[in-house]
Amino acid sequence: MKLNRTDIEVQLRKQRAKQTTQEDILEQVKAVLKQDDLREDAIMLRMKSPQKPTPRNHFNIDSMEMDRIYHVDQIKNICINYRLRFLDTKYFKNDIPREALVEIKRLEKEHNLTIQGFKIVAPSKMFKLENADDPLLFAPIGNGYFYLIHKWGNDLSPMRRLFAWPFKSFENLIILTLIASLIATSLIPHGLFGNQNTAIEFLLIFFFMFKCVASMVLYYSFAAGKNFNTAIWNSKYFNA
Repeated sequence: MKLNRTDIEVQLRKQRAKQTTQEDILEQVKAVLKQDDLREDAIMLRMKSPQKPTPRNHFNIDSMEMDRIYHVDQIKNICINYRLRFLDTKYFKNDIPREALVEIKRLEKEHNLTIQGFKIVAPSKMFKLENADDPLLFAPIGNGYFYLIHKWGNDLSPMRRLFAWPFKSFENLIILTLIASLIATSLIPHGLFGNQNTAIEFLLIFFFMFKCVASMVLYYSFAAGKNFNTAIWNSKYFNA
């Protein structure tokens, strides 16, 4: 006599049928999903609510990943180099991806805490700034340290640091203005203002070019409300 092979899935369904009905299962699943949605709503509410002073999250030190811990000075340097801002999530105007919410829930369960005081590193255009490509979501630990929760979006362009360099400080802007003036002066045809090219003539043309370039730089900076990276990295104001 040949015995039929046992289908484990069929046996599993029979076992489930003995204990619960399909209606019970659906109700349980709905309850779990509703509870999960409530947790996500609570997280989003904490992200949009102002919290001062910045709270301290007591993560379980044994469960923390050391490569996710950053000091505020390290975050500041990156923001200054790439012209980014480090602000509370309540100013973030883009959507927080579901993957970030899943990671927050995982961390809260693993560390048995309710994470608060969320902050994000991102370009200015991704924030709702008050008038006066690659977000990083952080939670404060204390003593100037922050724990990286999630990163999403595209990586920054390798040219961003180069474009941000002139606005890193006043000294950088002056150096760029001097270089641009020197290049513009060298493009003036020789003998345009006289038969001979003298050092004094070159110097006078250079000073004239410097005034022109500096005027354009100042006009663009004031018209666009630009400020140096060191002043805006943690400012909530558009024209800080």
